[in-house]
Amino acid sequence: MAILKRFGDIMRANINALLDKAEDPGKMVDQMLLDLNEDLAAVKKETASVMAAATSARQQVDECKANIAKYEAAAKSAVKAGNDDDARKLLSTKQQYESTLTSLEEAAKVAEDNAAKMRQMHDKLVSDINGLQARRAAIHAKVSVANAQQHVNAATEKTSRTSRSTAAFDRMEEKADRMLNEANATAELNTQATNEDIANKYLSGGSASVEDELARLKAEVGVEEQQQAEQ
Repeated sequence: MAILKRFGDIMRANINALLDKAEDPGKMVDQMLLDLNEDLAAVKKETASVMAAATSARQQVDECKANIAKYEAAAKSAVKAGNDDDARKLLSTKQQYESTLTSLEEAAKVAEDNAAKMRQMHDKLVSDINGLQARRAAIHAKVSVANAQQHVNAATEKTSRTSRSTAAFDRMEEKADRMLNEANATAELNTQATNEDIANKYLSGGSASVEDELARLKAEVGVEEQQQAEQ
């Protein structure tokens, strides 16, 4: 029976290997359970059919036995009534049912064995699916935790980059501070040099200023002109 082979293939499937190949275990187990429930529906339908056939075969055996008993009783009644010809006919019919009974019992035994196997496999599939349903919740929970952990890892990596950037900013700011301090120091040195020059100009006691020289020349020129005028 094709359904039995199909069922055997399902039971032999390596679920863990399939899960290892799945990119998304949660979606994979959902699809597997969907497929298994479809198989269960087919198994259930086939099991009902096989069980019905077994019941029908057993009913035929019971009917055959009932007919044997009926014709046996009728033949006895015919013998008691002195109707040997009728008794012979009844016994002949009884023997036909008896010859058929063996075949019916063999067919019923095979049908009942198949029904028992189908029912056993049906019940096992139901049990396995129920177990997988419970494991499905655990797998989904693990996938959810794993995805959350990935988000945490990504955030941690971003935080690490931010920390590295902050450290780089600190170094750049420190360098900028040094550059500014150096520039200010240079400017201060330049300012001190200019002030020193001015101070030296007034404190050195050297040559007079231009205005002083000009006043002196004017004074000399005025004296000379006066002397010439007097001559």
